[in-house]
Amino acid sequence: MAPAPWFGRKAQAARKTARKSVDALPDGLWTKCPTCGEILFNKELEKNLRVCNKCGYHYKLGACDRLAMLADDGTFAEMNADLHSVDPLGFPDYAKQLAKFEERSKLTDAIVTGTCEIGGVPAVIGVMDFAFWGGSMGGVVGEKVVRAMEHAIKAKLPVVMVIASGGIRVNEGLPGLMQMAKTSAACAKLHHAGIPYIVVLTDPSMAGVLGSYGTLGDFIISEPGLLTGLTADRVAAQAQVIHVPDNFRKAEFALEHGQIDRIVPRRELKAMLVKLLQFCCGQPEEEEDAA
Repeated sequence: MAPAPWFGRKAQAARKTARKSVDALPDGLWTKCPTCGEILFNKELEKNLRVCNKCGYHYKLGACDRLAMLADDGTFAEMNADLHSVDPLGFPDYAKQLAKFEERSKLTDAIVTGTCEIGGVPAVIGVMDFAFWGGSMGGVVGEKVVRAMEHAIKAKLPVVMVIASGGIRVNEGLPGLMQMAKTSAACAKLHHAGIPYIVVLTDPSMAGVLGSYGTLGDFIISEPGLLTGLTADRVAAQAQVIHVPDNFRKAEFALEHGQIDRIVPRRELKAMLVKLLQFCCGQPEEEEDAA
């Protein structure tokens, strides 16, 4: 029995027409959500701060986009933008790799620091960019963090650090690893000076950055879907860890075990920071509203 027309040549023609219609559309119009598979129009995705409107998946944000989201318009002033990494070990092709990431990201390293206002509250802010070598911390990242915190102490300004990192940049060897102690010491100076320090963990927040200034804040908040921990899956497997919970190293696990204070969706993040900064700086919300 011959197949019905719909299942024969007409169906093939319809499929070809559909494929041609899709191919004719310009590139970059949509993005497929890696979690739920929803097809998201890029303009709508940008309006939604790069969060899937179906499942809530939080895409990574670059440092510039993150600053535009958190800092009040026209208030951000960058600090120490002229710092560039050196090659203390003569590591093969390290300089070439640095040049490649600088060209791709238009950044000099994996963190941008400066001063700004968040909801009208002056603050020092540092934002890491995972696109620059996986947000790895070397000498420049450590130095920028320390200088930002020292400026905060002198100016008596609260500090907000947004973390997005895979850990220490091994190409710098021991000098890179020592940035953990260096940044931790700077956090201790903040504490002794009574300067509020707020940490925002974003996906991913791992290893040496998490084990230093990434978890020494007075308040530690996280975006949903955070991947966190000191080691990657393959390292844990080598250590022969037999059983871990399904949500191990996720934001929800960290919240349940007191490692973070709250999980905050991206759309609510700035409002949460404003409340924390007002609280830390003695500016209750009621007084601001009354003013």
